[in-house]
Amino acid sequence: MKYTRLNSLLGFACGLIATCVYIATVEKTVSWWDCGEFIACAYKLEVAHQPGAPLFLLIQNIFSNLAFGNAGKIAYWMNIGSAICSGLTVTFLFWTITAIAKRILNRQEKVQLSNYFQIFAAGLVGAMAFCFSDSFWYSAVESEVYAMSSLCTAIVFWAILKWEVRADEEGSDRWLVFIAFVMGLSIGVHLLNLLAIPAIAMVVYFRRAGQVNAKGTVKAFLVGVLILGAVLWGIIQWLVGLAAKVDLLFVNSLGLGFGSGIFFMCLLLGGFLIYGLYYSYKKQQYTLHTGLLVFCFILFGYSSYTMVLIRGKANPSLNNNAPDNVFSFLGYLSREQYIREPLLKGPNYDSQVVGVESKTGYRKDESGYIPFSQVDKYTFDKETFFPRIYSQDGAHQAYYRSYLNLKEGQQPQFSDNFKFFFNFQLGDMYTRYFLWNFVGRQNDRQGYGTYSDGNWLSGIKPLDNWRLGGQDKISQSQKHDPSRNTYFFLPLLLGIAGAIWLYRNNKPYTLVLTLLFVFTGIAIVVYLNQTPMQPRERDYAYVGSFYAFAIWIGLGAIAFVRFLNRFVQTRYALATGISFALLGGPIILAHQNWDDHNRSEKSLARDMARNYLESCAPNAILFTYGDHDTFPVWYLQEVEGVRPDVRVVVLSYLTGDWYMQQAKQPTYQAAGLPVTIPAEKTKKGVRDYIPFVDRQLDNAVDIQQLLQFVTSDDPEYKVQLNSGDMENYFPSKKVQLRIDKEEVVKKKAVPAYFQGAIVSAMEWEIPNDHLTRADLTLLSVLENNHWDRPIYFSNMLPSDIKLGLDKYLVNEGFTSRLMPVAATDQSTGKRNEQAGLVNMEALYNNIMHTYHWGNVKNAQYLDTDSFRFTSMYARDIFGKAARMLLANGQVKQAGEVAKKAYDQLPDRVYAMSDAINYADIIDSLYRSGQPQLANRMMDRNLDYVAENMEYLHQLVSDKKNLSFEWNDIQTGLDSVDRYKAILLEAKDTKRLARVERLRQQYQNWYGVE
Repeated sequence: MKYTRLNSLLGFACGLIATCVYIATVEKTVSWWDCGEFIACAYKLEVAHQPGAPLFLLIQNIFSNLAFGNAGKIAYWMNIGSAICSGLTVTFLFWTITAIAKRILNRQEKVQLSNYFQIFAAGLVGAMAFCFSDSFWYSAVESEVYAMSSLCTAIVFWAILKWEVRADEEGSDRWLVFIAFVMGLSIGVHLLNLLAIPAIAMVVYFRRAGQVNAKGTVKAFLVGVLILGAVLWGIIQWLVGLAAKVDLLFVNSLGLGFGSGIFFMCLLLGGFLIYGLYYSYKKQQYTLHTGLLVFCFILFGYSSYTMVLIRGKANPSLNNNAPDNVFSFLGYLSREQYIREPLLKGPNYDSQVVGVESKTGYRKDESGYIPFSQVDKYTFDKETFFPRIYSQDGAHQAYYRSYLNLKEGQQPQFSDNFKFFFNFQLGDMYTRYFLWNFVGRQNDRQGYGTYSDGNWLSGIKPLDNWRLGGQDKISQSQKHDPSRNTYFFLPLLLGIAGAIWLYRNNKPYTLVLTLLFVFTGIAIVVYLNQTPMQPRERDYAYVGSFYAFAIWIGLGAIAFVRFLNRFVQTRYALATGISFALLGGPIILAHQNWDDHNRSEKSLARDMARNYLESCAPNAILFTYGDHDTFPVWYLQEVEGVRPDVRVVVLSYLTGDWYMQQAKQPTYQAAGLPVTIPAEKTKKGVRDYIPFVDRQLDNAVDIQQLLQFVTSDDPEYKVQLNSGDMENYFPSKKVQLRIDKEEVVKKKAVPAYFQGAIVSAMEWEIPNDHLTRADLTLLSVLENNHWDRPIYFSNMLPSDIKLGLDKYLVNEGFTSRLMPVAATDQSTGKRNEQAGLVNMEALYNNIMHTYHWGNVKNAQYLDTDSFRFTSMYARDIFGKAARMLLANGQVKQAGEVAKKAYDQLPDRVYAMSDAINYADIIDSLYRSGQPQLANRMMDRNLDYVAENMEYLHQLVSDKKNLSFEWNDIQTGLDSVDRYKAILLEAKDTKRLARVERLRQQYQNWYGVE
């Protein structure tokens, strides 16, 4: 069999194996974070969050058809789409490694059969090692952009090697045009693929240069960086920006219709390109001709973004940023709603804002584009070069000081930025992720700099103990944690060996791969300039860098064979070297990673979303906050059609004028929000920010009067800001809404036993010093709803975004319902300011008959997001209900809730917080006559506390500078105290004695009373 055919077959075989692995472990339904939004937008071709991924949505829409109308299978088939893309990535990686290996081996010596064994072994080891690597596998089994983005990177790097082999042939530069087309297409998936451009530029230079030298190498590198910048900013943003200016001229100055300037510019650009291609062909200017073709094909690929404009104009139910004109489209591409991180110059965290720089923006109006002033950036009293500790967020500032050992009030130095960059951004936010993939991982709990969570781990005990401490006393729960993966440095050593071998045999390839590795890794670290305490781990962003290292891992197989061949015969060197490479690469990675990457048993994200929707009464309005309480809900409504009568509104999005107007529109069976504020009063640039100016008003201001005041255009109702602009303000934080009790009772806005607590007026205090469009929207809803529609708030919403309405929110489980009642005694319905607002009837019914729990009981593995929610269920759903039922004397119902918790929640304890979060459930089991269940749960939790407190005590001895671990220690102490009280009431002397021994032991360890 010819080499080419065998190479193709083996590459497809690797891809097929990878695809089968991913399909076997793929999530069966929607997952966390952006997946719910992407699945919903792909299914109905809607507009996803900025800057969009239109090609990804179009391709995933094709996969959705494989469900053949079964709405419950659409998410599964889109996840399969990612699995197939990931399998193809492995295929192209195999071909890339074999192309590099063949070029080096066959150039060095006479072609031998052993060479082909080494070439194919290298491809197999590298491709399958990447297949089973932690970060890539994670993205391969869910409907996210990163799997398809990795495929684009794999294709372009494989294609440049195909070009290199054929560079002297006629028509070979078609490969460069093909690469440009894939690059253009990749823009419609994710921008990470563009970072391969500098490496591609180096391949072209080394192949085409008559003589390679340092000056030419540097020049080629700079050309590659310039091309990257030209695509990243020039084509993606500046080209659209130029079109916006031309359209502005045609519409505002020439009086033509919207889009006429864009049409003219398209004609002009098309004519220029056609003439340029004709001219360069006629004059035989080959380089110019090829360059123009490359530009054309990038534009062809980039044209997938026309989907965003077309669908934005159609105004679907999910229409982020409403990109229906060239200026809103430009804002969509430039991610204007997100904060821009400073790169080369900016503030330190203790810098003070001294001014605001504004720029002119434009919004589409009925007759033209209307200019308005918007904030461009803030100026500070002191700025520094290369700012890395820049965030003004209070939590971030505290983290900076702790991380850099700066005292309160101590000013950071210029060097502190570099310390934070190298230690945190480059260390914790890249090197840690890199070592997860090729050395090992402690667990999948998010790490914030502690010794016990989220670190890399080798499995070599003395080394791990020196770095992390406590390894002599790790608990059984830690030892058997599926996410504890140890590779003993073997994949890393393979990669290092491959890099050294490549350097010794082909320095140009070494430079190319190093550029790919650096630009898809370290360069991203510099560009993102991430703040601490990220909401999730960010390893998925660096998979391109891990892809480059996987090439070195593959070449490491050849390095080992060559090394062994010095001492033994070739056939023994082949057998031993390849076997070791397979064991130290794909085999150990597959063995260690399978259990914590098998997501086939998970359904929690979908079930939690259903719980949110089913918590709501018919025709309700549900206010949500962010990813986890919004995107899976969108998925359920848009794809599976669950509860289309509920109007889901994302409070954090309502600050945008586009979303405020969309919220007024009906969707499916749900009416729009009853907001009567005219659109022109909250357009972009109008009332973006309404400050508080205290006018010392004695009484609370009525909502209607407040809205009239802040939306008035009368100069008397405005105040001059520091910028000199006149803006509306609000004069009092105290607000009231008068209540018609008869109307509330008639419309059944409160349950019967709350009717005695209905207030004559709801009074509350706005917590913030400014109002946003979200606040205006909420106020207008309160003014105009008249209790016609139930209003719910997700219990994930932070207090500061709920306008201060917390005391009127009645907890019903996953959501809280707005009711005009004061806190009451649940048994009497009488007013009691000390009691919490909980609708026990609704909460009990939801737990026992409505809610679903995502198979968390039986799943062999729960990811960090899932077990975080199970802990919340134990505390805030089951535990709270059981505790309050007991307080009301409803012991039987409390026991039923506790039994439901026992049947539905995991048997395993995942974190120290679980120990105390399960306390109310255990107490209810005892009190309701279910001691056997209570004992099992109590023993399990005490075992966990005892083992992990011993580990933490060892950690205190090994490492003196603990931080967050003290929270776990305090939680362990609190849980033991809580269990002591429970066991005293249950009269369980045996377990009580154990708890008292543990308490005495901890008192001796930590000196607590």
